[in-house]
Amino acid sequence: MSRLVCYVMLWGLLITPTRIEAMVIVQAEENDATDVVDSAAINEDADEQTDTEVEIEVSYGKEETSGALSYDCLNGESRPRDLRLLATNKTSTMEREMNEAADAGYRLQDVMGGETAFGGSEVAAVMCKLKDAGDLSRYQYKLLATNKTSTMQKELQEAGDAGYEYRGQTVFSTAFGSQEVVVILERDQDATPDYSYEYKLLATRKTSTMQKELQEAGDAGYEFVGLTVASTSFGGAEVVAILRRQLQNENQ
Repeated sequence: MSRLVCYVMLWGLLITPTRIEAMVIVQAEENDATDVVDSAAINEDADEQTDTEVEIEVSYGKEETSGALSYDCLNGESRPRDLRLLATNKTSTMEREMNEAADAGYRLQDVMGGETAFGGSEVAAVMCKLKDAGDLSRYQYKLLATNKTSTMQKELQEAGDAGYEYRGQTVFSTAFGSQEVVVILERDQDATPDYSYEYKLLATRKTSTMQKELQEAGDAGYEFVGLTVASTSFGGAEVVAILRRQLQNENQ
């Protein structure tokens, strides 16, 4: 790590043994970045009015990521961004359009199913990217949709084993009058995590039963990630909850 020494001249101060809080902004020529020393503590012992030279050490370098610009549009930074709305009444179309947007640098922000004025029953998703991020293709998406909870459990786990992580869920009304639970998963192509997720799907018509099963899953180390209420083809109006727990990969 490089070191930079700057000097601050404190003029016309009557210095007594005290502690002075200072903020110094230093232009680092090596990387054209502005380093900020916040509340640098300066201790000076002097008994008369004088020009005082204070030495402050400033560290900078790529190792220090605090305050660095992130190119993830979900991090809450107030920077200009592009937003793209996707809406379709076919879940297969939604997965294709989400991955096309992801290839252009977008990332999923939210998803919701419902009735629209012109499209009828649709799944709508909002994707975003920071304007200065460029077309960085990083994420891949998988959309699961079924009215059979047993099928959803199986497909969830297969996606988890392939490196996908849960990002959201909603309910989608099909053209045949039934409702499907829609789950969206995301995979970071740049990440090499040393863990994977084991998923558990709970579905019941009784909230008291759901409470019991949720607590049993929590005791087993599962974290809750999402909840919907949907009319499935076998269970009728069901409460559907998705949980997961982290597992260490054996090859790590």
